[in-house]
Amino acid sequence: MKRTLLLAFLLIAGVKATAQQSDGNNWDAWRPLLGKWTAEGGGQPGQASSGGFTFDFDLESKVLIRRNYSEYPATASKPASRHEDLMMIYQEPGKGTRAVYFDNEGHVIYYSASLSNDNKTITFLSDAVPTTPRFRLIYSLRKDGSLGIEFDVAPPGKPDSFSKYVEGNARRK
Repeated sequence: MKRTLLLAFLLIAGVKATAQQSDGNNWDAWRPLLGKWTAEGGGQPGQASSGGFTFDFDLESKVLIRRNYSEYPATASKPASRHEDLMMIYQEPGKGTRAVYFDNEGHVIYYSASLSNDNKTITFLSDAVPTTPRFRLIYSLRKDGSLGIEFDVAPPGKPDSFSKYVEGNARRK
């Protein structure tokens, strides 16, 4: 009985130690994104937008949460509108950095995230699904501390044929 308990304890301790060593929660390159940002942009929807977003850690720094909103003024053909979304970014052992995105229009999108070699650009690339568009969201940290933002879309069946949909600039609040 004592041996069984000791063996169980050692197995649990070993699993926990292995998980701590390989959990991959190194968020150092992501830290420049933390905080509150204001943004302005424009693109294919045909009108300028303004908005903002935040990046904050949660769950003892195991996930990074991005909350975003964009406001579009009324035009002759459309009323004013507001887009809101939430993205949870996490590091999945064996799969790298992943994200899941939800918005007030009912979309759910799964992304892989990658950093450029100089850690100045973060790219979110949606999983390729043959019958749906594919998305790419790029944040580029500039020398003045601002962020360039680009959102690209590829049509269904052409997962690497991206066209710029919207772009913008963000400054820390």
